[in-house]
Amino acid sequence: MAFRRLKQALRKRKLNHSGIRVDQRVNWIAYGARSGIWAIYPDALSSKSVIYSFGVGNNIAWDLAMIEHYGVELHAFDPTPRSIDWIGEQSLPQEFHFHPVGLSGFDGLRGFVVPRRGHQFNYSSIGSEVGSGGKIHCPVKRFAKLQAELAHDVIDVLKMDIEGEEIRALPDILANSPLPGQLLVEFHYNYPEILYDSFLDLVGQLRMAGYRIFHISERGYEFSFIHQRVLGVATNND
Repeated sequence: MAFRRLKQALRKRKLNHSGIRVDQRVNWIAYGARSGIWAIYPDALSSKSVIYSFGVGNNIAWDLAMIEHYGVELHAFDPTPRSIDWIGEQSLPQEFHFHPVGLSGFDGLRGFVVPRRGHQFNYSSIGSEVGSGGKIHCPVKRFAKLQAELAHDVIDVLKMDIEGEEIRALPDILANSPLPGQLLVEFHYNYPEILYDSFLDLVGQLRMAGYRIFHISERGYEFSFIHQRVLGVATNND
C-alpha cells in the first residue's frame, strides 16, 4: 500500500512538472468503483442529458450511478467479447443502452490483444501479442458516426477508458463540433507504446479546443475536463 501511494505521488509530481494540473475550479462529485472512479460537474446535468461511456469492461458502477442520481439515458459501448457476454448476464435499467462497438479514429475493424487471463477484461489495441491470449478484430467507429447514428446533437458527458486508443480517437473528436460538454478520459501514458510527449501534446490540443482540467484521480490516470462553454466562458475557438 505504501509503495503504491509512493508511485502515485511520483506520478502526480511528474504531471505537475509537465504543466498537467487542475486549471478550472468547479464543484465536482465522483462515482464509480475500483479503478473506474470518475469525477463529474453535476450542475450542468439533468434528466435530459446524454451520456456516452466507452470501454465498460465488467465495471459499470459509474454508469449505473449516473442513471440513478440524474435519471439520464446512458449509452455504453464495448466491442470485446468478454464485456459483451458479461453485459448480457446483467439485469440493467431501461435507461442503460449497450452497443457492441468500440471508439476509434476510423470506421472498420480494429485489432485487439486478448488478455491472457480469463478474468481480465482489458483488451487493448496497442501492444504485443507475446504472452497474451492472441488477437481478435472487433468493430470500431468514429465518434461523429456513432453520434449521427444515435441522433444525438450534443453529448453532455463523454467517458472513455479505451486502453490507449484515446490517442487516435480524441484528435478525431476534436475535429468535429459541437464538442462534448464534459470529457472524462483515462490516459494510458504508462503504456510503453505511448510516448509521454504524445500524451502532453494531446492535452495541449484539448486545452486549445476550450477544455480545462477540473479533476485528476489519485492514480494520475483519470482526467475530467469541462468545456468552457458549459461554464459560459468564451474561448478563442468558440
